[in-house]
Amino acid sequence: MPATPSAPRPIALVTGAGRTRGIGAAIARDLAAHGFDIAFTHWSAYDARMPWGAQPDAASAITADITAAGARALSLEADLADPDTPHRLITQTTRHLGPVTALVMAHCESVDSAIDTTTPESFDRHMAVNARAAWLLIRAFARAFPGPHGTGRIIALTSDHTAHNLPYGASKGALDRITLAAARELAHLGVCANVVNPGPVDTGWMSPELAERMRAATPLGRLGTPADCANLVTFLCSPQGGWINGQLLHSNGGLAP
Repeated sequence: MPATPSAPRPIALVTGAGRTRGIGAAIARDLAAHGFDIAFTHWSAYDARMPWGAQPDAASAITADITAAGARALSLEADLADPDTPHRLITQTTRHLGPVTALVMAHCESVDSAIDTTTPESFDRHMAVNARAAWLLIRAFARAFPGPHGTGRIIALTSDHTAHNLPYGASKGALDRITLAAARELAHLGVCANVVNPGPVDTGWMSPELAERMRAATPLGRLGTPADCANLVTFLCSPQGGWINGQLLHSNGGLAP
């Protein structure tokens, strides 16, 4: 008797998976372990100008982790400040892996500055990467979404940062509204859209002093891990997470406001 063909694996596009210890990479790995094929984006020019620096072997290492989980992987270098990039990402993923059913936006531009020290150029770049790219990704995803109704997922990662991180906080606020609007505007497609605030997760950007303050402000007495966020995202992408829609979820260990 011939074997029954297995159902095709769903396809997830995860943006912002440029470092092996980052949240985006953890999400890509966990979704792969739970049945998704994965396309992921990275932008080495951003990491190179940040304090942690570029990790040249990250894309190949993340690809190896995904394929070790039995999934197909597609690594895409992508500058999300370019308004043509979102459509290209959806098109390339569809061409190489298949139609995207889960869009997870973990990318960001994040350069600290305050009201008095932010430049118009920095503000515009934060808005382009964190807000405009999210809108264009959601639009491209929706236009190409294959169904069936109720299977689509959009998840964006956000933050509470505002003071002394003005352009980042402002652009993340815009990201929240854009993503939550998708829960209503894409209702005809049956796409669930949610925002996740992962709380204090140290992926290499925290000073020791900040890390200690965050631990002290969290009832569990620890920082979050990328896996903590990935676990929630994977649940939201699963059939069991399909009744959660239009929400901003705080997965932060009870961090004090």
